[in-house]
Amino acid sequence: MEIFIKVLQLLLSLSILVIFHELGHFIAARCFKTRVEKFYLFFNPWFSLCKFKYKDTEYGLGWLPLGGYVKISGMIDESLDKEQMKQPPQPWEFRSKPAWQRLIIMLGGVTVNVLLAVAIYVVMLAAWGEKYLPTSETRYGIAVDSLGYDMGLRNGDFILSVNHHEVEDFAAIPKTIILEEATSIQVIRDNQPLDIPITKNMIGRIIRHKSPEFITIRFPFVAHEFVPGSAAQKAGMMKGDQILGINDTLLPYFNEFRANITRYKNRPIDLMVLRGSDTLVLAVQVPSEGLIGVYPKPVTELLAFRERHYNILEAIPAGAVKAYEGIGNYVKSIKLLFSQEKAYESVGGFISIGNIFPSTWDWTAFWSLTAFLSIMLAVLNILPIPALDGGHVMFLFYEIIFRRKPSDKFMEYAQIAGMVILFGLLIFANANDIIKLFR
Repeated sequence: MEIFIKVLQLLLSLSILVIFHELGHFIAARCFKTRVEKFYLFFNPWFSLCKFKYKDTEYGLGWLPLGGYVKISGMIDESLDKEQMKQPPQPWEFRSKPAWQRLIIMLGGVTVNVLLAVAIYVVMLAAWGEKYLPTSETRYGIAVDSLGYDMGLRNGDFILSVNHHEVEDFAAIPKTIILEEATSIQVIRDNQPLDIPITKNMIGRIIRHKSPEFITIRFPFVAHEFVPGSAAQKAGMMKGDQILGINDTLLPYFNEFRANITRYKNRPIDLMVLRGSDTLVLAVQVPSEGLIGVYPKPVTELLAFRERHYNILEAIPAGAVKAYEGIGNYVKSIKLLFSQEKAYESVGGFISIGNIFPSTWDWTAFWSLTAFLSIMLAVLNILPIPALDGGHVMFLFYEIIFRRKPSDKFMEYAQIAGMVILFGLLIFANANDIIKLFR
């Protein structure tokens, strides 16, 4: 069921993005009286799931969910329609339009993807606002995994800044370290300030780690809910009890308890808990899975999270800023593929994209991820690779600057080369996903 929900969210998100992207090309083409022959969600090699024709355009649903397309008359695209290009140019065709109009048509999809991201952020901010944990409010310090430990961080450190710049939102710290290729992180440890250097090699390891959990929030383990019939409940544990440790070992924080409890599979333990002002010892039989069936109290109820609320007028510039920052961050992430050793190993395909969606349906997460994917689609499409919008834009700028249009034969070969590159990248990204499944 979890996989089904992830796949459903991915298909819905991609469908929205593809429709809006192609709609951008469609509207721009129609504005300049350019004929659009086909408008398809998903690709339709050999057959379509459904289709209908309205005026000059065939609208349809393909069966191959790798994107979508609009077929614009008189344009060399992925259809490689050579017969049409052999005919004399017609006034309604793409090739008959001035270069500046063709440029706007080609930029239509990317433009709409950016505007869609802005619109999603604006609506989300106006409807739900923002909730975040200020770095200064991490009262119990941080928790780190083995990678964070190798960086030089320790459980209980209090982060002051990254590269000597304060990061207000604690959740943005891992992203800041990676995207800014940070060289140091400043912390307080045992009431003493420390400057911890970060090597370039470590940034590469973090990228390959592919998880922000090398630095997380440390918080006490307060019982919030129980799995029915759990070992903890059978031992008499109650909601609101705070776990202090196992046997004679103090483990007052959730990350420490989680890391140690699995050592006691199929064994009895003395569980120390704090109930009110009393310290109790509960005899717990740890089952074979190494879990005692307790859900911790949400960290939002333990720490001082901050909320920002926006009216619609405030949300518009704030949404535009979030989209702008998202574009900048994604461009930086592409740059990292070339600047960090083996960063290409982190490239993923549809499995990786699907896995970023939560396993339960959450509209806040869905729209936030859809906005991110819209930005990603815009940035990738504007790359100067033939067969992408950016490739067509590159050749149009050449035409505008040198006042000479590349030949149809050159454009045809460039389109083929671009498609080979794109299919190669698609195969590589999805092969990476499959390889990771067996590691």
